[in-house]
Amino acid sequence: MAVKSSNAIRLLDPSRETFGSILGPDLEIYGRIIATKSMRIDGTIVGDVESKYGADICIALGRTGLVQGNISAPRVLVAGRVEGNVRATQRVELHNGADVHGDILYAQIGIEQGARLSGLLSKISEADLLVDESSDKYLNK
Repeated sequence: MAVKSSNAIRLLDPSRETFGSILGPDLEIYGRIIATKSMRIDGTIVGDVESKYGADICIALGRTGLVQGNISAPRVLVAGRVEGNVRATQRVELHNGADVHGDILYAQIGIEQGARLSGLLSKISEADLLVDESSDKYLNK
């Protein structure tokens, strides 16, 4: 039996990331965060979380993580709760236990059984990819 090998990303395979910053479960931050390196959030952020323009990073929200604001980055992984919109120019992953109350704009998406979404899913277009990442067009600020 011949098996075809493919370099394509399997949509249900979770990403493996390394993080330059980790926000612990006992920490709360109020305000806007602009990440220059990949970041894992296990605590609470009241405010928007964004990647610095041009940074190829991941924002990951752990099971105990809560973001009350919008998230915008190339890759966004969610296992916790988001009360706001999510924009990912590369990939969004909603893991078991994810609870998103807002719209998701994505290039690729993976959704595990047990993830919840109260909002709209929209695939990002090529024209949208050319829009400056710091634009508030998709974040409804």
